Amino acid sequence: MNIGPYTIDDYMHLVKSFHGNVAPGLIIGGFMVDLAMKNIPEGVLFDAISETSSCLPDAIQLLTPCTVGNGWLRVVNFGRYALCLYDKYQGDGVRVFMDTKKLQDWPEIRDWFFKLKAKKDQDPAALRDHIIEAGTEILSLGRVHVDIAGLGKKGKGAIATCPTCNEAYPARDGSSCLACQGGGPYDTSPEEQAQGPRPGLKVVTGTKAEKD
Repeated sequence: MNIGPYTIDDYMHLVKSFHGNVAPGLIIGGFMVDLAMKNIPEGVLFDAISETSSCLPDAIQLLTPCTVGNGWLRVVNFGRYALCLYDKYQGDGVRVFMDTKKLQDWPEIRDWFFKLKAKKDQDPAALRDHIIEAGTEILSLGRVHVDIAGLGKKGKGAIATCPTCNEAYPARDGSSCLACQGGGPYDTSPEEQAQGPRPGLKVVTGTKAEKD
């Protein structure tokens, strides 16, 4: 059994090196991508959509040319474990999703997917084996047409300099960058970030700090 061009073992190693661990969602994601790839016409230039931000985007990036960085993969976070590969010019494609009805025949996978069993009570090896055994049996596929125009343009458009932090940002975001409009994840202000460490503070290594 293969996932794309890889044996199961090779795919597991690839997942671990890229994702950090062999997450169950990435094993399932591998089967999902493989099923989608087998159902789009050969030679079609395609883009991808992931309907979740968890695990599935990594499977798409590992097994297709579509990545977040090159703009061929869009994450439209509906919270559904589903993906779509579609003709980037025509919009015709296939959508693969976890079929909850089919999960009833695979209780180990069902309990993990619906969080019916606490993580400490799960058997990771058994779960992994059941996912591999199930393969595409827990998935369903449908034909779809993507509204390409409705997705919007991928480019940033015009670039402006934010009057608050003096960094470049897409002008379409408003009179200042989104971070300075209050959407940033940092506790410090742009001015504090620019100033760097406070005067009089000395940076020491972890080893030095432990000895002191």
